[in-house]
This record gives sequence, C-alpha cells and structure tokens, in this order.
Amino acid sequence: MGKKTIRVSDFSGRVLQPDDEATRVVVLEHPDLVAGPVQLDATPAEVENIDDAALDVAIVEIHDSHGEGEPRRVVLTASEFDSMATDTPMAQLLRTAERVRPPKSRRAAEKVDYGTIEHAGRPHRGRVTEEEARLVRERLDEVNKRLADSGVRQIDPADPEHAARYGFPTPD
Repeated sequence: MGKKTIRVSDFSGRVLQPDDEATRVVVLEHPDLVAGPVQLDATPAEVENIDDAALDVAIVEIHDSHGEGEPRRVVLTASEFDSMATDTPMAQLLRTAERVRPPKSRRAAEKVDYGTIEHAGRPHRGRVTEEEARLVRERLDEVNKRLADSGVRQIDPADPEHAARYGFPTPD
C-alpha cells in the first residue's frame, strides 16, 4: 500500500499538479491567529499582487501603566503615525532618536529540560533522553496538543525519523 500526496492551494482549494509551483505564505500575525504563526500554500498567481495590497504601517509598542507592565503593540498607518509629530517631521525624529537595544535573551542562560512534560517533544538538536522519549510515547496526545498550540511540528509515530527518535515501534 502506498501514499499519494495531493497539494492543494489553501486560498482557492485548487489542486496543484506535480509540476505546478507552490508558494508558501507564513502568517505571522492576524486577529484570528491564536496559536502562533501558520503556513499556507498558494499558487504564485494567487499572491502575485500581494505587494500591491501592502500597507505602509508603523508598528509601535506603548510602555505605560496599562497592561500591568507589559507593553501594548499597536499597528497604524505610517501617515497616521507621522501626523503625531507636530514640531519636527517624523522622518527627522526617527533618524535622531535614541536606539533601543533588544533585551538580552534569557533563553541562552536557561537550560531547557526536555525530560519534563512542558518541553518533551519540542524540536532540539541534542540527544533525546530516555525520560523525554518515555514522556512522548506515554503522553503523545498531550505533547502534540502543546506542540500544535505553540505552532511547532507535531510528532507522528508512523514517521520513521520520529519513531527512531522517540522509541515508537516501527512497522515490519
């Protein structure tokens, strides 16, 4: 028995032929997106005008007393943002403003324990410990739900690579 994969445009539902080119569209932010970035397949023709539809926007963070210490992210048109500068043109303000350094990543300092249910099954370069493999095998549904919720690939016991990595039985 074999498997046949049929590629379909997520936008139009059109079946893509084996020699058709597919374009991958990664949705990073959208009001209806709840579990992190997702990818969609489309034909090049379906997305060829996407640049024409793009908006000039300003994405800003507001650090104030609202939001219990967490900044609010706001997206507005660049012209709306530019009009907020009444004394000096916004372009000049942006050229001379103080640079913000990105916060130092604490992830590098913290070692992730993949042998816990919070991290088991997450993609990583290191060796899979027996504890991580056991958690993945025994609690696969829970692990896959967590992975899906965070926008990461799920574990498929039928995939030979996953089966070998996490100790699932392989079909003969």
